[in-house]
Amino acid sequence: MKRVFFAALLAAGALAAGPALPQQSRVGDWTIEKRTQDTHCNASRGYKDKDDENRDYVIVITYSEKAIVIVMIYDGWEWDKVGEILRADVGTDDADIMKKAKWEVMDKTTVRGIFEYDQSMMDRLSKARRLSLDFEDDDEDSIEMQIPRAGEALAALKFCEENRK
Repeated sequence: MKRVFFAALLAAGALAAGPALPQQSRVGDWTIEKRTQDTHCNASRGYKDKDDENRDYVIVITYSEKAIVIVMIYDGWEWDKVGEILRADVGTDDADIMKKAKWEVMDKTTVRGIFEYDQSMMDRLSKARRLSLDFEDDDEDSIEMQIPRAGEALAALKFCEENRK
């Protein structure tokens, strides 16, 4: 699982040379982290789903005043082509967020969405308990990820962003 978190953090931000000395805090089972080589703070959560063959699910969220980045890792995916752009409807347990959003394949189990910063999107994420991706023409790879306490995690992420140095 730690290897999956590391892969998610690599995919979420650009890496610079030098050692990584993270500053971490926890909100429930979310990790809020500012690593020295990253430009922004990350909120990440990972879990195994016993109802899905004990597969790993990981989500990493980071943002700036310009963009929101969401990385989703699911070890049940087997994407073929790194760099491929997929289209998916994005929703929460109670609201649609975006239709036909672009998601880039990062590796065989990871996709990344980069969206223009939108406070209403952050508000919807903060109220959510689940985040779903419904891929076009691909029900088999569509996913619903559990994100409990997302509001608290996003508040901690905002605090981290405002106080990063």
